[in-house]
Amino acid sequence: MNKILRRANKRISLGGAATLLVAAALLGQGLGFLRTKFVNANFDILGAQSTDAYFAAFKIPDFFFFTVAAGALGVAFMPFLADKLEQGDKKAVWKLSSSLLNLMAIIMAIVGVIILVFADVLIRYVVAPGLTPEQHDNAVTIMRLVAFNPLLFTISGILTAVQQSFGRFFFYAMAPLFYNLSIIASIFIFRDNIGLIGLGIGALAGAVLQLLVIIFGMHGSGFCYSPKIAWQNKDFRQILKQLPSRSIDQGVDSINSIAETNFATRLGAGNLSYYENAYILHAVPIALIGTTISTAAFPRLTQRLSQGRIDLFERDFLRILRAMIWFAMPVIVVSYFARGYLARLIFSQGAPVIAAIFGFLVGAIFFRIIYSIMSRWFYAQKDTYTPLMVSLFTIALNIFLAYTLSRPTAYGVTGLAMAQSIVAGVEVLILSVIMLARDSRLFNKEFWGGIIKIVSVTGFSVLTAFIALSFLPLGINDRGFVTLGSKLGAITLIVFSTHFAISLLFGLEETKPILQRAKSFIMKPIRIQ
Repeated sequence: MNKILRRANKRISLGGAATLLVAAALLGQGLGFLRTKFVNANFDILGAQSTDAYFAAFKIPDFFFFTVAAGALGVAFMPFLADKLEQGDKKAVWKLSSSLLNLMAIIMAIVGVIILVFADVLIRYVVAPGLTPEQHDNAVTIMRLVAFNPLLFTISGILTAVQQSFGRFFFYAMAPLFYNLSIIASIFIFRDNIGLIGLGIGALAGAVLQLLVIIFGMHGSGFCYSPKIAWQNKDFRQILKQLPSRSIDQGVDSINSIAETNFATRLGAGNLSYYENAYILHAVPIALIGTTISTAAFPRLTQRLSQGRIDLFERDFLRILRAMIWFAMPVIVVSYFARGYLARLIFSQGAPVIAAIFGFLVGAIFFRIIYSIMSRWFYAQKDTYTPLMVSLFTIALNIFLAYTLSRPTAYGVTGLAMAQSIVAGVEVLILSVIMLARDSRLFNKEFWGGIIKIVSVTGFSVLTAFIALSFLPLGINDRGFVTLGSKLGAITLIVFSTHFAISLLFGLEETKPILQRAKSFIMKPIRIQ
């Protein structure tokens, strides 16, 4: 067991970390997809057990977690740990980690009590004023069940930030799987007795299991916990100074989500569930490409700056950005052209509406993938103020556009998706301008030459997708994983194969690691005993 644990905790390379995180994220997103599909299949979109209540119940807990705690869990915290590790000062790492853990645990415990007490008011006046009395009661009960999930997630997040700083990604990648599995289990355990409320019990149990897995992953790290808060520590005070800006920046999406939930419930029953299903579909590629690769890359970027190697920092950043764009393009193409297949897979009853919403979210997918690494360009330099200012502007813009475009006289629920894509593009544009203002030579000719090639390759991918859909159209009676999955899988394989083949023909460097790994695997000698 100890041997397995040591291997799981072993520091791995950027490529290895990215591969592990992508594989785990793929499994996690698959479970998340199944979770939502099972929720849709076992509960009504209308009536007392409407899934609108389920989606609404998590908005406030998520908001408090991201706004109050999430800023402390990674990019505002890890650069300081990287500095101490570079100096070989593990004692300082444990001191900073324990202090932040103790402070955030106290704050999030208070937040849990607030959610528990004011759940009724928060649902009625802030999150979902359009719910029926029965739906409202279900939403309040579920929210109270998960009131202390932000506390559990906060502890998990700080411990995983420590593990990531040491280059350990295994338990960070595996732990969220238990959360999804717990909710999936609760669907079948409680659907015929307490119904929708059982999902809250599953979410609470999942958060506990996730924390236990992460605590297990700390074994062998030498972590030395202290019950004190080092208020006088210079680095700890510096972390605290950065927390407000980073936390607000992290909470922007949650604020937008609350506003969108409010607007969607006012449009009538079912609209919130339709929008949430489409939003979940859009979140999958962002998590697989944006979150996983940027998470794996962030420790290296902070390490380059800790070493004083700005040249290597910029080189690595541009390579990672290019690779993420290259990976994103075929995903974007498949997402748009095959949106009908995806919508019918997750929820057949509302497929046309979900497909329409998802089609407008495709732009947001691309820009949020880019944003995930661009924001870390600032965070690695311990600059949380700039992304905050940009986020404050974009949140105001998003709420304004969401309200304007989602009115019944405008585009209805699809207007929420339009606003998301517009704002995501504006956010990336502003950050790009600021980055160029600070370093006019950052995006060099080599980078732009690669981008032009990627765009050219994408043109062939678009043509391939159009032809593939002509031969594999979505039939009226197409249902189920086998029929829909086989068609979707064939289209995806054709588009991705074309994207890779043309990229190879164009000489894109992003194909080299894949070819090297394939060659290594194929040419690896077989040991005969």
